Amino acid sequence: MKVPSDYFKKVSSMSVDEVKQFMRENEPGEYNLIDVRQPEEYEIKHIPGAQLIPVGQIDDRANEVNPERPTIIY
Repeated sequence: MKVPSDYFKKVSSMSVDEVKQFMRENEPGEYNLIDVRQPEEYEIKHIPGAQLIPVGQIDDRANEVNPERPTIIY
């Protein structure tokens, strides 16, 4: 799957409270939740349902993210 060139366009950031509200109002399968930390950090603690894609791998693994869903990256 080829990722559209505008998929990673600049967007406004959300506060922690806004993200929590968004996650409460939407089912996990309706959005992408991406953890960009290192595997060791992810293993210690992560948000349930988050997909690990370390920041240095985003370009190579962007095709793993569903472009039709909103994406939260932390």
